Amino acid sequence: MNRDYMKQVIIDQKEIYLNNPVIRRDFDLEENINYCFIGIRRTGKSYMMYQQVKNLEEAGIPLCEILYVNFEDERLLEVTAEDLNVILEIGLEMAGGNKPYVFLDEVQNVEGWAKFVRRLADMKYKVNITGSNSKMLSHEIASTLGGRFMIVQIFPYAFTEYLHALGNEKDYLQVLSTSEKAEINRIYEQYVRYGAFPELVDIRNKRNYLNSIYQTIYIGDILTRNSITNDFAVRLILKKLAESVMKPISFSRLAGILKSAGTGIGKQTVINYVGYMMEAYLLFSVQNYAAKLVDKETSPKYYFMDTGLLGLLVMDSDTAQLENLVAIELIRRYGAEKVFYFESNIEIDFYVPEENLAIQVSLRILDDIATRERELNAFDKLHSFIPDTECLLITNSEEADIDYNGIHVKVVPMWKWLLRK
Repeated sequence: MNRDYMKQVIIDQKEIYLNNPVIRRDFDLEENINYCFIGIRRTGKSYMMYQQVKNLEEAGIPLCEILYVNFEDERLLEVTAEDLNVILEIGLEMAGGNKPYVFLDEVQNVEGWAKFVRRLADMKYKVNITGSNSKMLSHEIASTLGGRFMIVQIFPYAFTEYLHALGNEKDYLQVLSTSEKAEINRIYEQYVRYGAFPELVDIRNKRNYLNSIYQTIYIGDILTRNSITNDFAVRLILKKLAESVMKPISFSRLAGILKSAGTGIGKQTVINYVGYMMEAYLLFSVQNYAAKLVDKETSPKYYFMDTGLLGLLVMDSDTAQLENLVAIELIRRYGAEKVFYFESNIEIDFYVPEENLAIQVSLRILDDIATRERELNAFDKLHSFIPDTECLLITNSEEADIDYNGIHVKVVPMWKWLLRK
C-alpha cells in the first residue's frame, strides 16, 4: 500500500480521536502495561483508546509521539502484515525518531497482526490494541501474544457511567426527594429497557439503533465470519436462548428443539453455533456451582451482553432483563469465572463463592406472598449447604430487611445495588 497515502490516513484519523469527547470509564489501567481491549461491537473499545491518549496528553507526551490507527477505516482495507511495519516507520518519522506510543484499533482486520504486535512489545513499545471477534480470544492468538498484553473486556456502560454520560453527577444513594426518586427511576428504567451501549445515550430512536447493532453482530460476526448458511437454525437458537435466559439449557435440548422445527442439525453443530455467538461477545454463560464437571459445561445459563439486545428477542421481558442485568454486573465486578448459579434441590439465581454471596432476583416480593416465600425458602435451604452465606434479594424497586428462620435477607432495588460498589 502507498506509504504517503497511509500517512495521510493516519493524520486524518488523529483529528477524529482528538475531537471526540471522552466519557471516562471506570477501569483502573496501569501506565506501564500493554492492553488488549476486547468486547462486543459498539461497546466503547475505541473510546478506551481515546481515554489512554488523553491521559498521555495530560501527562505531557507530545501528540507527535502518539501513533493511532483505526483499521476499520475503509481506506485501510487492503493493509497487509507487511504494511504494518511501514505504519511503524511513519510513526517513528512523525515522532522525530522517538518510540511512539502505539494504538491499533480493530487490528484483527489485518491478517498476521499478532506477530507484529508481539514484536512491538518485545521491542519495549507501549502498545494498546482492540478487537471485536473470536480472533482476539483464540488459543493461537493468546499463545502468540505470549503474556505480553493484559486482556481487558469492555462492557457497555455501568449504571454509574451511564449517569455520568447523561451529565448527571448527583449522589442518589443519599436521602432523595420525591422528584429525585422519580428521576432516578426514570433513568434506571431506560437503562434496563434499552441497555447501555455508549452511543445510545444521545440517540432518540433507541430500538432501531439496537437492531442495527444486533444485525451487524448476527450477520457479520456470526453468519458471515463463520460461513454459516443455515440462517434459520441460528435465529431459532438465539430466540430460544433469549426465552430461556433465567433457566439452564443444554445442547441436547437445543438440538431437540431444532429437530422438532424441521432443522435436523446435530448436537456438535449446535455446540459450534453457540460458541460462535459467545466468540462474538453476544452471549456469555454462567455455570452451576453444585454440578459435576460435565454438567457445568453442558447445562449453563446463557445471558446476553446487553439487556437492550435481549429485549429485541423476547416479549414481556421485564423479569428476564432484570436478571440479565444482574448477571452482567456480577461478571463486570468479579469476572465470568467467579460467578455461578446454584442448583441442587434448590435454585439460587447467582452465587459468588469468593464473596460467599447468594443473590435472588425478582421483580417484586413484598406484596406477593408466594414469591416471597419461594425466594426466602431457597436461601434457607442454601444455608444447610453453605452456612453464613450473605443473602441478597434484588428487586425492581422494593427495599426492606427481612429475617427468615434466623437468616438476614437484604432486599434492595436494582438501581441502588448498581450504584453501590
